[in-house]
Amino acid sequence: MDSVTVRVPAKVNLQLAVGPLREDGYHDLVNVFHAVSIFDEVTAAAESGMSVRVEGESADQVPENDDNLAIQAAVALARHAGRSYGVSLAIRKTIPVAGGMAGGSADAAAALVACNELWGLGLPVEDLMEIAADLGSDVPFALLGGTAVGTGRGERLTPLEVGGTFHWVFALADEGLSTAKVYGECDRVRETAGEQAAPPRTSEPLLAALRAGDAKALGAELTNDLQPAALSLRGSLARTLDTGRQHGALGSLVSGSGPTCAFLAESEAHAAALAASLRDAGVARDVLVAHGPVPGPTVV
Repeated sequence: MDSVTVRVPAKVNLQLAVGPLREDGYHDLVNVFHAVSIFDEVTAAAESGMSVRVEGESADQVPENDDNLAIQAAVALARHAGRSYGVSLAIRKTIPVAGGMAGGSADAAAALVACNELWGLGLPVEDLMEIAADLGSDVPFALLGGTAVGTGRGERLTPLEVGGTFHWVFALADEGLSTAKVYGECDRVRETAGEQAAPPRTSEPLLAALRAGDAKALGAELTNDLQPAALSLRGSLARTLDTGRQHGALGSLVSGSGPTCAFLAESEAHAAALAASLRDAGVARDVLVAHGPVPGPTVV
């Protein structure tokens, strides 16, 4: 075949518990990932060399060179296969860039699936997962989709049972936040407060709410240990979160390292109304409505 196109979803973290800093520079995490219906598309086409181009949402902020995680994924897959392959990757962005929704990781996962298909490698998902874990902490979940708890630095995944569909509203910020800076600020805030990071644990009430498909119970359990750091670096997010709560969100939090703010709604209709209220309040660059969980990368 000449080309393969893969659609891949964004994620929101329902629980992000950040433990102590490890000797390897990472933190121990409990990370409850939830894939939502905001998608990037990655098209892999046959080519003699390796190249990438990006279009769509904030495309000018995404590198079109070897720093691009999707190209790194293609290179890693070719190395794993022990062959010299080429590919031209075309990425169409809708997932916010540097928004805490794993857009770069999603594109890497999509590139793995697309190149595996394009090159006729037929590698099982277990092999792709190994490569994904080396690329970044969020790439394995981007490859899996659905809802799962990640431990270690987030790469060790256990799929979770979910009893229904949840409806979300995402308020996008004007500029992204660096994940590394947010983790660094988290460490600084804790040190200043004399707070010792405890080993992270999964929230059992949150897992029960997911199993039951209970949006109200889930909203009460949403937590993100990186949120104070994100608010410290971008104080305007506090107003965004407050506005969503004032307009009836069942729960709210900064998604991952931010600055995207996520709001859980009662229903599809409530999500639409909440999105309109956030737009009218002028507290976000843009507002998106989505649902979850959704499957991981899909060939289209």
